[in-house]
Amino acid sequence: MTRIAILGTGPVGAALGARLAAAGHAIVFGSREPEGAKVRALLARIPGAEAAAPAAAAAGAEAAILALPWDAVETALPPLAGALAGKPLLDATNPLRRAADGPHLALGFDASGGERVQALAPGAKVVKAFNTTGFGAMEAPEFEGRPSVMFYCGDDAGACETARALIADVGFEAVHAGPLSAARLTEAHAMLWIHLAYRGGMGRDWAFALLRRG
Repeated sequence: MTRIAILGTGPVGAALGARLAAAGHAIVFGSREPEGAKVRALLARIPGAEAAAPAAAAAGAEAAILALPWDAVETALPPLAGALAGKPLLDATNPLRRAADGPHLALGFDASGGERVQALAPGAKVVKAFNTTGFGAMEAPEFEGRPSVMFYCGDDAGACETARALIADVGFEAVHAGPLSAARLTEAHAMLWIHLAYRGGMGRDWAFALLRRG
């Protein structure tokens, strides 16, 4: 069992918290309003889960998942850097900017959101993960009897192993994509899912899978 701080109480954080709690992990949600009605309703759905202020949640955890909207990351993460130092930090965000024609990546080519998260929390062991599909697939990762794929990438081998195990506990097929700089690729992969789901007419009830020959 790992004590995991989930920083964010939106649909992604809620889906991951429920799946990881069901797998036997101790979950503490980091929220600016840990006693608020939204958080109380979330805790009622996940037996054993707790909530605390973000810094307290991070300080008491062995690993953390960043599940905030991208526009909140720049201000929310630096105050948590000390509490996250030395710990695996799974970055489930995508660096999206909003435009009239829909969301676009704000970073790419020579930078990524994952690398920016590492710069904002330099002592953490950042692994990009849980960012390439919607929260519905996190709630139910199997499609047609097989797990959908979740890529992860990071520079610390131990943190990557933690990420691999947690991805598998959620129910995905975990595939290592390389160093943290590969987040430039997985974030573009996420953008393809977003494009097909919201502009391509596919809706949200689907996910990517990995096929191997032999």
